[in-house]
Amino acid sequence: MSAASSQGRDAATPSQLAERAFARATGAVAVGGNDVRLLLDAKDNYPAWLAAIESAHDAVRFETYIIADDATGRTFTDALCDRSRAGVQVFALFDWLGSHGASPLFERLRAAGVHVRVFNPPRLADPLGWITRNHRKTVTVDGRIAFVSGLCVSDKWEGDAERQMQPWRDTGIEIRGPAVADVARAFDDVWRTCAGADAVTPPLTPEPRQGDVSIRVVEGIPNHTGTYRLDLVIASLARRYLWLTDAYFVGTSAYVQALAAAANDGVDVRLLVPGASDIPALRPLSRASYRALIEAGVRVYEWNGTMLHAKSAVADDRWSRIGSTNLNLASWMGNYELDVAVEDAPFATAMAAQYERDLEHATEIVLTRRLRVRNVDHLHSGVRRARSGSAGRAAAGAVSVGSVLGAALTNRRHLAPAESSVLFYMAIFSIAISALVIWKPHIVAWPLAAIGIWLGGAWLYKAIGLRRGTRPSAPSLSSQERAIDPPPEGSAASGSGSDLRL
Repeated sequence: MSAASSQGRDAATPSQLAERAFARATGAVAVGGNDVRLLLDAKDNYPAWLAAIESAHDAVRFETYIIADDATGRTFTDALCDRSRAGVQVFALFDWLGSHGASPLFERLRAAGVHVRVFNPPRLADPLGWITRNHRKTVTVDGRIAFVSGLCVSDKWEGDAERQMQPWRDTGIEIRGPAVADVARAFDDVWRTCAGADAVTPPLTPEPRQGDVSIRVVEGIPNHTGTYRLDLVIASLARRYLWLTDAYFVGTSAYVQALAAAANDGVDVRLLVPGASDIPALRPLSRASYRALIEAGVRVYEWNGTMLHAKSAVADDRWSRIGSTNLNLASWMGNYELDVAVEDAPFATAMAAQYERDLEHATEIVLTRRLRVRNVDHLHSGVRRARSGSAGRAAAGAVSVGSVLGAALTNRRHLAPAESSVLFYMAIFSIAISALVIWKPHIVAWPLAAIGIWLGGAWLYKAIGLRRGTRPSAPSLSSQERAIDPPPEGSAASGSGSDLRL
């Protein structure tokens, strides 16, 4: 590197350094010239998605973790079929685990000419391959409008007044402008992992400027941790406040420490999580981090409604994040996820205002000798618990259970009182399995032998393939793996990101 170049880097302003930190953390460059709209719950998101699909004249890219074979799922299936019959190219991508009961919808879509792919069905050669899921929720129409959110396609998000099931609380964003092409390219990357490197999707022509908002499309890819690094950077740079909403919070030690350090430094850190989760087993794992957070000054709230499913953050009236990534290892490291980081003061102000409205329907957690909920008599009054959701989201819980058991065996960290229930249930499970082995050893031996043969056969199959030079297909490169140097000043991608101040 030349001396002049080195001096140029040393002379960077704080906002330029922040921009470079975000680019390095996420592998995504901020794209300016966009118009954005905040969408709340199914009441805002579903009609906007359907209207955009109905207006399509070139191509629709539709991607969701869950599509249910219910009234909502059939409504979207009909809309996609109608556009395909009208000559629009429609590409629909569903996760096998999340949408495992929707095969009749897939057949209807294929019969109408829709290109349908199901992400990562189980294969004998990959015994644990099912752990990686496509958890993204995006809709892109004609390269001119895109939606990114935490909402799947199911009646759960609509609610059921007769059964006292409130609509699930969730957040999405509508994007118009050059950043729409980045959302479409992210879809194409996952499409190629399902359909092969030769899979053809329509070419993309970036839209002209539609506004003044700078957006960073952050692709979550297994083992890349781009969103995790971004969240750590934001926790380090926030100066006034950092308000987080998450559906399945199981924070790592590093992330909990980052939030605690920000709170200790005077930052107003708040965390809003479900009070009644569709995966009840995750609740004690989520609560295990409460004490450390609250003792550091982080304010923790639990939602009073049926289910809080949003994944969002807002900081310092400047930066916001909306998307599919939960604050747990399954999302940060294991799944394909997609989020948008919005660098815009008016949008952040709207996000902060909505956060304060959400807290009016939440209950704050406080510390006594044990964790206690304020106003517990009013919690969930008249509201039914969320119905059980997809087992795939329990992967984060499995990782956290492993963390608790490891800490109990190695004594490398202090366990929180809230983790006692995890140890208790795992102790009972271990003792019961051991007693079964003593009493009826063949009941355990035969399944273990079958699993061993399966694993050995899968490894042998791959070893033979590698020796013959037929390597398994790898996921295609995404924007996480493209160059991350910020574009030159004045380029279309520079946007307002260089003015980011946290």
